[in-house]
Amino acid sequence: MKIGDKVRFLSEVGGGIVTGFRGKDIVLVEDADGFDIPMPVRECVVIETDDYNVPTPVAKRKKEEEEAARLAIATAKSGTTASSHSSEQQTVRLTKPEISVYRQPEMKGGDVLNVFLAFVPEDIKAVSTTPFEAYLVNDSNYCMYYVYLSAEGKAWTSRSHGVIEPNTKLLLEEFEKTELNDRERVAVQLVAFKDNRSFTMKPAVCVEIRIDTVKFYKLHTFQNTDFFETPALIYDILKNDLPAKQVYISAEELQDALIQKKTVEGHTPSKPQTIMKRGGKNEIVEIDLHIGELLDDTHGMSHSEILHYQLDKFREVLEQYKSKREQRIVFIHGKGDGVLRKALLDELKRKYPSFRHQDASFQEYGFGATMVTIK
Repeated sequence: MKIGDKVRFLSEVGGGIVTGFRGKDIVLVEDADGFDIPMPVRECVVIETDDYNVPTPVAKRKKEEEEAARLAIATAKSGTTASSHSSEQQTVRLTKPEISVYRQPEMKGGDVLNVFLAFVPEDIKAVSTTPFEAYLVNDSNYCMYYVYLSAEGKAWTSRSHGVIEPNTKLLLEEFEKTELNDRERVAVQLVAFKDNRSFTMKPAVCVEIRIDTVKFYKLHTFQNTDFFETPALIYDILKNDLPAKQVYISAEELQDALIQKKTVEGHTPSKPQTIMKRGGKNEIVEIDLHIGELLDDTHGMSHSEILHYQLDKFREVLEQYKSKREQRIVFIHGKGDGVLRKALLDELKRKYPSFRHQDASFQEYGFGATMVTIK
């Protein structure tokens, strides 16, 4: 029996929702009228349970506001005895931390570790602009020390760390859509244990995840789950005690594999069409980022892999020319749905803020090109 469970009284009519415990033998049950009724634990039976009854920050603030309003009304009615009533209420409130030492019952099958990283949009109807919440979901009977990190190149930054209780979800952070690119590579480290119980020792794990940022712009990627009332994007960390594994393929490895495949089949590997054109007006360097100009064959590649390959080429060119001041580079990305263009602008803002960029000449390139000037 735990907070959030729905119970029914055995010896009398009634029941309600468990809101807390007073010691080990008395449970506080909120009835339909909103009153907390103290009842012996043995006189209650659980008829409905919620294993993930962890309120969101919004729900917590709402509950705090309701409690403050209820306290203000009680104080106004008490008159001269307000101070004594207030102290009594304060004494009751101070006893609530006893809940933290209550030994939460274990769930059947919960000794197998299942842990997930979840991203939940605050407003699912405005998925293209809404902020997001990141949660760690512990679907097991183990407590866990955790560290949640993100990477920029080879440098890692800790974004959240602490302990997550069994069979709960924990808010790790909130972030805006503009901060999404800082979370393309994240990792979760876990050490599982049980408090005041004997248990089977589990190995410590560290799981790296490549976040597909394109999914955050698509409504259908957010699915209904058992853990949240609203749709969420879920990544596996541990599944049935096994760490999740993702296949990491760099753009260079992918290109080498495609060329090698053609060689094995007995064909002479043909180079991709020239993507760099010197000369012309004002010595402008032109880079065509259309995937057909970069690779001979894209069979089997997802949209996300194609986008990452194009971004890698974009970074490669900027690194090559970053020391040549006033050099102008035109990146031809096409009009399309604007995903590649937005990704390029985000990359410039985040990694190359000193470089100047603008739409390239409409007469020469139409709407599908961006010119970058090295500064």
